[in-house]
Amino acid sequence: MNASVPIPSPAGSAPFGRVITAMVTPFDAEGSVDLATAERLADHLVRHGSDGLVVCGTTGESPTLSWEEQLAMLQAVRSAVAGRALVLAGTGSNCTLEAVAATRAAAAHGADGALVVVPYYNKPPQEGLEAHFRAVAAAAPELPLMLYNIPGRTGCNLAPETTARLLDQPNVLSYKAASGTTEEVSQLRALCGDRLAIYSGDDALTLPMLAVGAVGVVSVASHLVGDQIQALIRAYLAGDGREALRRHEQLLPLFRALFCTTNPIPLKAALEMGGWPVGAPRLPLLPADTTVRERLSSILAALRPT
Repeated sequence: MNASVPIPSPAGSAPFGRVITAMVTPFDAEGSVDLATAERLADHLVRHGSDGLVVCGTTGESPTLSWEEQLAMLQAVRSAVAGRALVLAGTGSNCTLEAVAATRAAAAHGADGALVVVPYYNKPPQEGLEAHFRAVAAAAPELPLMLYNIPGRTGCNLAPETTARLLDQPNVLSYKAASGTTEEVSQLRALCGDRLAIYSGDDALTLPMLAVGAVGVVSVASHLVGDQIQALIRAYLAGDGREALRRHEQLLPLFRALFCTTNPIPLKAALEMGGWPVGAPRLPLLPADTTVRERLSSILAALRPT
């Protein structure tokens, strides 16, 4: 889905796959981006359930990365997965000019799509949000876009009616629903139908959102249990609701623990505990404390095969 490939129709499909991992950005002991570890982690994720990867989104600590670091991450991850998974670049900003430039750069560097978050902090009205996303879509018309609504982080909600109007942009294909409610999916489905591929932005809501029309998940937990999340979705799509529910309930303690404090603090701790040297988050985020680490250790031990 880069510039040389036609944009697919999202109708009834999952244009970026079913499980998309929102990747962490590894840092070395000096706090610099560790591209070698990012490459190894990307390869591991693709071999364990990930159909796609997002680089430099919320989980990737994009607010603390320079645009140069973000492009370096995109290039490293693309090289590591070598066409085995789709790679989306986080290109959102609260400055439209920056989002436009970042989206153009992502397209030029071979991204398969862009995850574009609702502008944060400045709280534009719906007309401003529409104009913002139209500018981004027009900046790289060959690049498929996933709109990203997470009002708990941005302080601003993208209304379903605004999203529906944006579907006249051919490259607006999908939507990451992270408002914390299935009602968002239902409202989008009522207005957009199959024209918009909706992804759960919350691991704990993957199964409920599938039930009301989502096509997959942009996942944090898939760093640790990607194969299990893929199995949950496949069970649901195969009509085996009982098995899907069993897997949901099995994974729910982990889903909750990974958000017991600000993401990606718990996730980076869990990866370190599993032997992945991804480093501590950059300030103003801090490493996980002992209580968080003990909770994660207990849950992860319970999930290991006996």
